[in-house]
Amino acid sequence: MRADDLRKTMRYRQFIFWSLAFGYVLVFFHRLCPAVVATDMMTDLHAGGALIGFLSSAYFYPYALMQLPTGLLSDSWGPRKTITLFLCVASIGSILLGLTPSPAGAIFGRVLVGLGVSTLFVCTLKILAEWFSVREFVFMTGILMAMGGVGSLSAATPMAVMSSWIGWRLSFVLVGLATALIAALIWRVVRDRPADLGWPSPAEHTAETEPRVRLRDGIRQVLTRPAFWPLAIWFFCKYGIFIAFAGLWGGPYLMHVYGVTKARAGGILSLVAVGMIVGSPLVGHLSNRVLKGRKPTLILASVVIVGITALLAFATEELSLAVIGLICFGLGVFASAIAVVGFASARELFPARISGTCFGLLNLFPFAGGAVMQPLLGAVLESHGRVGQAFSVAGYRGAFFVLFLSALAAFVASLFMQETIGRQG
Repeated sequence: MRADDLRKTMRYRQFIFWSLAFGYVLVFFHRLCPAVVATDMMTDLHAGGALIGFLSSAYFYPYALMQLPTGLLSDSWGPRKTITLFLCVASIGSILLGLTPSPAGAIFGRVLVGLGVSTLFVCTLKILAEWFSVREFVFMTGILMAMGGVGSLSAATPMAVMSSWIGWRLSFVLVGLATALIAALIWRVVRDRPADLGWPSPAEHTAETEPRVRLRDGIRQVLTRPAFWPLAIWFFCKYGIFIAFAGLWGGPYLMHVYGVTKARAGGILSLVAVGMIVGSPLVGHLSNRVLKGRKPTLILASVVIVGITALLAFATEELSLAVIGLICFGLGVFASAIAVVGFASARELFPARISGTCFGLLNLFPFAGGAVMQPLLGAVLESHGRVGQAFSVAGYRGAFFVLFLSALAAFVASLFMQETIGRQG
């Protein structure tokens, strides 16, 4: 009977994974779609670069602040309930964003969106840790990140086309309705662990028989582990770079400096998503099979990002569109998909019984990076003035130099990381 139950677990976990993966598509869509409608929003809402930067980054402040509570909710209340409730909040926020006439209302809607989607990733990692073995976890996290790439892809050219057809406002309303449908699907299909259905778990840990760790003790275990901090700093810097360019300022940069259309800019930015889709399964293989280590893989990614940001900062207006396309692809692989390896390292640093707390604390840092970088670059752009309605080349050069400094900091942090492969808990 146990063998039959284990087969049921193996089959049913695929339904669970893909329900959550489709939710993750919407998480990335919400995260990155302002990049291709930023100029439309600036015109419609009568907002400048700094205000639009803050509006876009308003997603990241509640997202970052919710990561520790999400870890607590995941370990106590349960990931299924948490995801469903908060996706309903995201649905309301997206609809409000599409209907509001004022920048203040748009910012509030964007805050609700960030709050609503903030729980999905950490809760999904918690569910994957219960339904999949350690070896399977890295691969399935890679597939999850690839689905995030699908969300990024839909946030580029499809969002540009849809907003040109029905307007950016109605586009956000429709996305809000789709988010509500995904919430209903997750509630219907997902279960926190195989034991909820009376089935055995393929995971190797014994978290359910070990004493529950109090939140305060779990936080202390994570924050007092020296190996946690280089990983956290690396996530802050690396993801701040990714979200500042791919999530907001990449679109205006292409339109202002190179004079491309919104649709063409969306097409070039879609290569970020291609990089995520292709890179997410491959970086796990690179770490497990080729370099045979988490640390060398993260160092390699950091070196590539230093090179990418150097091109943007020191050859701002001299790059061909083909090179910018390669830059976007590289950001997708080495600034986003690479998170698969970072979270695998985090899982191997700490025992499974505090995995929700660990993932929640760590996931605070990349989104804090996004919350800081987007408005910071907007302020730098504004400080250099405008040429008509466009920001100047000097402004983009200064903004991208900030990204270059962040890339250098990520590289230094990667040198101090601890190798974790094969050392779970």
